[in-house]
Amino acid sequence: MEFRDVSFRYEGHTLTALNGVDLTICAGEMTAFVGSSGSGKTTLVSLLPRFYEPTAGQILIDGVDLRDCTLRSVRAQIGIVSQEVVLFDDTVMNNIRYGRSGASDDDILRAAQLAYADDFITRLPDGYRTLIGERGLKLSGGERQRLAIARAILRDPPILILDEATSALDTESERVVQLALVNLMQNRTTLVIAHRLSTVQNADRIVVMDRGRIMEIGSHEELLRRGGIYKRLHSMQFADAAPEEL
Repeated sequence: MEFRDVSFRYEGHTLTALNGVDLTICAGEMTAFVGSSGSGKTTLVSLLPRFYEPTAGQILIDGVDLRDCTLRSVRAQIGIVSQEVVLFDDTVMNNIRYGRSGASDDDILRAAQLAYADDFITRLPDGYRTLIGERGLKLSGGERQRLAIARAILRDPPILILDEATSALDTESERVVQLALVNLMQNRTTLVIAHRLSTVQNADRIVVMDRGRIMEIGSHEELLRRGGIYKRLHSMQFADAAPEEL
């Protein structure tokens, strides 16, 4: 996956949101994108499923420019789990099956188990046949996220985008969802947009963005040693967690 000199400006805006981004992501790699609000991390990743088109530059997968592919073929390769989960006023089973129409009940059960969702589903009044209400209002935030992960597992895409997937959860729910995400990310190329740096410390590479540009790239340990923007962000987030001096 390649971003070649990619720039982007939102329609009606004079300032560019991305400026000459060059980045190569290897197959099977987990790449995290971090930076302050407005740094361009979400904009950059949103170009991959072609929610927007680059103002300049190219995005290629396996050497093929995305603009030479149909939207359907591009999006068929990508699964997205975000903090805003889209669920329907239907049964649990049909909400998971939305990831791949025609999937068998056994396929859905396996996906739910891998997403650590089977436990809570079987406790619902009608199990997998339970109606969950508009936008899944009968479920907790963590349960909704696990259904979204089960749906993505069922879809089985080679490319996965995680957009702040655990940012709205309490600590206990986040732990379970993180376990489910580990199963989902196996053998996939994963792009993670994160605010909480604790969720991306194990990424193969962390891309640090600021004002629409890539400022730093490296592992968690490399970036801390470098003492740049990532080190500053890390220090700000973990200042309160530092042990008190005796």
